[in-house]
Amino acid sequence: MKIVIDYILSVIYLLYFGLILVIFHGIQWVTFTLFGSKAHQQIVHALNFCLVYGWYLTGSSVTARKNVELPTDRSILFIANHQSMFDIPGIIWFWRQHIPKFVAKKELAKGIPSISYNLRVANAALIDRKDGKAAVLEIAKLGKHICENTFSAAIFPEGTRSRTGKVKEFNVGGVATLLKRCPNLLVVPLAIEGTQKFNPKGLFPLRSFSKLKFTSLTPIEPEGKKAEEVVAEARNQILQIVEG
Repeated sequence: MKIVIDYILSVIYLLYFGLILVIFHGIQWVTFTLFGSKAHQQIVHALNFCLVYGWYLTGSSVTARKNVELPTDRSILFIANHQSMFDIPGIIWFWRQHIPKFVAKKELAKGIPSISYNLRVANAALIDRKDGKAAVLEIAKLGKHICENTFSAAIFPEGTRSRTGKVKEFNVGGVATLLKRCPNLLVVPLAIEGTQKFNPKGLFPLRSFSKLKFTSLTPIEPEGKKAEEVVAEARNQILQIVEG
């Protein structure tokens, strides 16, 4: 019986999901073209609000918890575990006041209404995983951009999503590059729970009545620490929540 409910509610949500992406694609284009990046950012917030709270159509719930209040006058590097494509809307919406910019694979910059357009115009670091040198340059450009504008960055050091929900090893390279270009970054680990169970095998079927949780943990001051130490500390904090 549960699988039947999963299929029915997945169809309802995915119709909603597709409609939201198509509608906001046009709104984003008009807003960015006529009013610029600041107005466009508000539309992106609205888009991700709709995506996040649309999860309730599947009977699922979503909560966000912040262990400490984070500064809004300083750039932040969010380091998160990666379970699903649905990790991104949660980060954008719940930490919207920090304007997180993402490190993402370049393939996402084409073919997906709303999402691809936003990645292209919002200065995300779109990397080619087969070209390490070019990837470093893209991430360095992102680091410079967030430092100059007091924006923030979000990175998934696992590289690809965990298919089991278990936290994989974290790669250091991207974090090291961002810290080098923006030494004043405050590093904040983000623990994501439940999105892998909600979205285990692609978009269909989703698992109804899932519990999705996003938690920002204790900030890490990177000054005087190697990038490897910062990444290890962030991963340990995340492990305590996700697998503790």
